[in-house]
Amino acid sequence: MISHDKKDDIERIVLDALSKSNSLGVFPTPVDRIIKYADLRVNSHVDLSIIPNTFFAKQGLILKRGLAKIRGVLDRREKTIYLDLSAPATKIKFVKLHEAGHELLGWQGKLLKFLEDNDETLDPDINEEFESEANYFASSALFQLQLFTDKMKEFPLELATCLELSKLFGGSFHAAIRRYVENSPKRCALLILNKEKSGTFSPTKLTLRTYIQSPAFTDEWGMVGWGEEFDDDAPFVRNFLENRRLLKSQLEIDWLGEVIKCNYHYFHNGHNVFVFMFPLGESVKSRTNFVVKY
Repeated sequence: MISHDKKDDIERIVLDALSKSNSLGVFPTPVDRIIKYADLRVNSHVDLSIIPNTFFAKQGLILKRGLAKIRGVLDRREKTIYLDLSAPATKIKFVKLHEAGHELLGWQGKLLKFLEDNDETLDPDINEEFESEANYFASSALFQLQLFTDKMKEFPLELATCLELSKLFGGSFHAAIRRYVENSPKRCALLILNKEKSGTFSPTKLTLRTYIQSPAFTDEWGMVGWGEEFDDDAPFVRNFLENRRLLKSQLEIDWLGEVIKCNYHYFHNGHNVFVFMFPLGESVKSRTNFVVKY
């Protein structure tokens, strides 16, 4: 969890980067301008999805393959970003900004330089913190801080708004809807579900990947708890089993003896299932309307 003070520090650095790179208010966000401002370059001749570990070992960089899929690597000495070029274009944009965050967040560079000079390694907890900070930098830069919040207020409270915002800023729908819920002044929540199979002939099941609530939702009901796996008692699981892609319906959340009646918008993008929820009676009006077929 990043502290409010640290978020403020990161946002000041993001605003500086957006302003000095002439990216603020430009749509979609010109990511490569920010990379240039950070004095970094992207090596587009090396693809992390296919190169062997020995490539980086020769340069003194160690990739922890097997622990997670490596999407990006920053060589600080060469000021070069290496990418998994097989990733979707929107993911590549985010990873570029993530690596730029590692470069521009000054306290990270100072600590890493100290460790390099003393032949020490980064503590795992600090490494996790640095990764979270770089992600926060990337999201803030890609969606241009307050500009995203201002734009989201122009559209109604619904999942389709996030589709429009992802196109406007040039980010993924996944990143856009996360930021939307985290910054919404209204009561709303989001389930992001993985599709998993336990065996070749076993049915696909939905498991919890991420759950997010807006501050207003949390203020009223606290943090709702969900299980790790969902069965067809949940209406959105039935939507998935029916091969639905996009729809609107209603559900009830039974939480601490209270039933929270919600509208929900369901979206299956082929990789994950998104369930965007907000309680009945929550205002959905805005200055702009658009039509999306459900």
